[in-house]
Amino acid sequence: MSGLEQLYQQVILDHARERHGEGLLDADPGAAMVGESFQVNPTCGDEVRLRVQLADAPDGGSPVIEHVSWDGVGCSISRASLSVLTDLVEKGSVRDADALSETFRALMSNRGAPLPLEQEETLGDAAVFVGVARFPARIKCALLGWMALRDAVAKALTGPTA
Repeated sequence: MSGLEQLYQQVILDHARERHGEGLLDADPGAAMVGESFQVNPTCGDEVRLRVQLADAPDGGSPVIEHVSWDGVGCSISRASLSVLTDLVEKGSVRDADALSETFRALMSNRGAPLPLEQEETLGDAAVFVGVARFPARIKCALLGWMALRDAVAKALTGPTA
């Protein structure tokens, strides 16, 4: 294993141990845009419940993701991916999170080949999952939280949670 692969593996293990965003936060009672999604990976049994709280953008643009919190069970890849996702999208715009999600999907469908440098830089710590993409059974683990984020944001934008 190369030094870079070892570094990537260490970042994944660190995020799997110290999971950022873990622990479902109660939504602010005054928040107008809250969404929640429950996703399951039927291949391995990983589960996540992810909640987002959005706020209007100060400039009238795309809403801002104020808070991301999640709870779930799963492998180190799914938990690390959720942790990295939280770091990358919290306090950013919904538009930026959607673009980031698409870039991460591209990474996962690249079968382990790196993305162009500018896309990898955009992904930040999420770029370390490039090696996961070589294992089709693990791709769903890495994408689980991103799917939950997309669903939760859509629910937050279309109305109150049930």
